[in-house]
Amino acid sequence: MGHRKHLLVIRLSAMGDVAMTVPVISALVYQNPDIKVTVLTRVFFKPLFSQLPNVTVYEADVKGKHKGVLGLWNLYKSLKELEIDAVADLHNVLRSNILKIYFKLGGFQFAQIDKGRAEKKALTRPNDKVFKPLKTSHQRYADVFELLGFTIDISSNAILPKRKLSTNLQQKYSFSGKRLVGIAPFAAFEGKMYPLDLMEQVVSALSKKDNCQILLFGGGKKEQEVLENWESQYQNISSIVGKATFTEELELISNLDIMLAMDSGNAHLAALFGVPTITLWGVTHPNAGFYPFAQNKENALLADREKFPLIPTSVYGNKMPEGYTEAMRTIHPQDVINKLNVIITS
Repeated sequence: MGHRKHLLVIRLSAMGDVAMTVPVISALVYQNPDIKVTVLTRVFFKPLFSQLPNVTVYEADVKGKHKGVLGLWNLYKSLKELEIDAVADLHNVLRSNILKIYFKLGGFQFAQIDKGRAEKKALTRPNDKVFKPLKTSHQRYADVFELLGFTIDISSNAILPKRKLSTNLQQKYSFSGKRLVGIAPFAAFEGKMYPLDLMEQVVSALSKKDNCQILLFGGGKKEQEVLENWESQYQNISSIVGKATFTEELELISNLDIMLAMDSGNAHLAALFGVPTITLWGVTHPNAGFYPFAQNKENALLADREKFPLIPTSVYGNKMPEGYTEAMRTIHPQDVINKLNVIITS
């Protein structure tokens, strides 16, 4: 057997963005079986890649031993020992640009994502907004591999198979023939989050369906309290927060019949497994290119742009113009329930 080409892929954070690399890397390794891939990312994200052949994860400890210019130099030296042939930078931030300098000085082939910053700025600015669909993040990732000489078709070999539930989960949860509905009501920024009083109406309506079991996803103390409160108030509901490892969460998500999420990480996790995913959009918009992988466009419910014409106000949802806190209230809970019912009964 000849030398197998070894690719280093850099994508350090955030969860949604790292998750979006998975279908692309999946297509890459299945369509190019003679390569091996090392993904440089946070160790927490390792379970995302566990189903991909010839793919390993190398931990980037950017707050510890790989911190700063010197830490990144030490990281570069360690990576060089892995006998890498080329580097695909899917992040294009200060850290990966410092690594780029080291790799280029070392004579490595290095390709970097074009984030389309100018067109994203045009899409999100308040005046002279250019409102049109931009290239998806998935395609931008695929373009980087093409620059390195790999042909890749992300429309095939990309969806991951359902995972088997661990013994621990099988003992904890008995779903016996019920439709499994995931709900992830939180997002990194308020502008991307459906108001909790409205989400509770959705949860309440769904909980009355005895053919459904609802699993609530989130993280952190505050979110845990909200979800456990719903769990105690309504039937057919289990909060997963604090009760499962990330690997187990992925197992549960892969077994869902449907996921309801914001424009957030959980939407991308469900899409990895081809789970029908309904997304609620506030001050962000699918046009920015972050729509969950291979999902039906009909499954997006959007805030009313006639009433809130500055949407999208930013790519990440971190900019909230005055008066825009109410934007998501233009998505009626009954519309969300109806959308869920269509998929639940299909």
